Amino acid sequence: MKKIGYIILLFLVLFLVSVQGVSGCTIIAAGKKATADGSVIISHTDTGPDSRIYYVHGKTFRPGEMAPVYWGIQDVDRPLEDDGEVLGYIPQVRKTYGYFHSAYSHMNEVQLGIAESTTAQRPELVCTREGGKQIMTIEQAMIFALQRYDKAREAVLFIGELMVRYGFLPSSGDGSETLVIADADEAWVFEVFGVGNGWDPVTGKPGAIWAAQRLPDDQATMVPNWSIIKEINAGDRDQFLVSDNYKQEAIDRGWYDPASGKPFIWQEAYSPLPEEYATSRFWLFYSTFMPSLKEWPDRKLDPSNPYKGMQPYYQVVEPLSIYPFAAVPEKKISVQDVIAFQRSTFEGTIYDMTSYPEWLVPDGKGSYVKSPLATPFPGSEMRKLIRQTYRRPVARHRGHYGMVMQLRDWLPDAIGGVYWVYLDNPYFSPYVPIYAGNLSVAETYNIYDPEKYDERSARWAIDFVDNLANLQFRDIADDVRAVREPFEAEMFTAQEKVEAEALSIYKKDQLAARKYLTGYSDEKMNRVTAMFLQLRDQIIAKYTNNRE
Repeated sequence: MKKIGYIILLFLVLFLVSVQGVSGCTIIAAGKKATADGSVIISHTDTGPDSRIYYVHGKTFRPGEMAPVYWGIQDVDRPLEDDGEVLGYIPQVRKTYGYFHSAYSHMNEVQLGIAESTTAQRPELVCTREGGKQIMTIEQAMIFALQRYDKAREAVLFIGELMVRYGFLPSSGDGSETLVIADADEAWVFEVFGVGNGWDPVTGKPGAIWAAQRLPDDQATMVPNWSIIKEINAGDRDQFLVSDNYKQEAIDRGWYDPASGKPFIWQEAYSPLPEEYATSRFWLFYSTFMPSLKEWPDRKLDPSNPYKGMQPYYQVVEPLSIYPFAAVPEKKISVQDVIAFQRSTFEGTIYDMTSYPEWLVPDGKGSYVKSPLATPFPGSEMRKLIRQTYRRPVARHRGHYGMVMQLRDWLPDAIGGVYWVYLDNPYFSPYVPIYAGNLSVAETYNIYDPEKYDERSARWAIDFVDNLANLQFRDIADDVRAVREPFEAEMFTAQEKVEAEALSIYKKDQLAARKYLTGYSDEKMNRVTAMFLQLRDQIIAKYTNNRE
């Protein structure tokens, strides 16, 4: 066994790919009239080191107690329940809800859900820990909201107040933040920008700039690390919620002139000029789900011109204004549709990194075929070898976890809220369900140390296969899909039956129903780990370099 372990670690070292130090999170959200089953759907892909998920039970506190505000919630090098350094305190509430804790915490026991995407902001708005007295990170605000609220609108107002009062402190580089905050009835897009260094709460000035817009029930939207809110009608509080300084800050800084007669565009006022890592995902989302909404830029591959994606005089650089805040999808969106989008590597488009001519090899018949080594996730050294420019896909090999969440008002909260979680890279990872009523998370999904391989860890099991795929990417990806797709199909087919059984139990004994759902989810998580350990062994044997 020791020898096998040594061989496994050796393969990991040999085939671990270099990664680009660019973070990226994509949100998709759809209102209840835009989804296939009538649920509110929100989703989140993420990058970073920590993927551990565990359940924090609700608690009761004494009057006058204070809740600590932490810095370090996303750090993976801390013990599981150590959230880091205390920066300050806010008043505690009498009773909190249970929620699922992670680098960005997504769901609580009463069907409040939150998705996150770090966004770009003007450099003048960037603040640092050393440059001011801001203390409220977005991940800390998400936790406070999940502990205290069951309605999205109330959570929006609460997070906005936290940011204004305690100061927004970026924790993912120097970016601003966008959240989609949802309950079983509605979803809101919440965007917050900093106010720059030098802020002090004693001045009475707001510690952030924020605005929120309600997602229409029949529409869907996407956030690709970029602001999406445009014109704001602050008087319509059914559709918009804003900080008092939402426009004045832009006026004071010379970014908007009311005398110009032009409308105030939030997205333009506080974001820098757009970059392709965002516009490419805007284009992919709207051309996928709303292809007939307007004439989108032509970015499909041309079989007769393999160099199309490399030609700067061909490619359109579109303004962000062509992409709406949200739109009605031409087909109702399902959880599986969002999963497919999260797995996208821009296949069939000019952004497809496997489409470049450098991947073509002789087929022995006088023609060329795509090499089985062609990967949408080439590391930095591989990109030098094949002379490729990095293209940021939706799926990320440098990921840590993500989810697709269903929120359903026709079921009790414990059953109605379910988020489908993946670990590491969604291109390879299966999705498994965690219900709002679950009482814990399987240990295999909260074990992860990036400096030490651990066979008990689902993240390591998936990551190992992800790295081994570089031996012969296209064939190994097929091997993974051959195992993963029946596993996922089985879960989606069984979902209605499992939830009907949970509902039957719930009507008699709510705690028993929650235990039932917990056991169901845990079994799926444990199966994922076993599945990828087995795939690891099969891949090593099948693609060893001892074969021709």
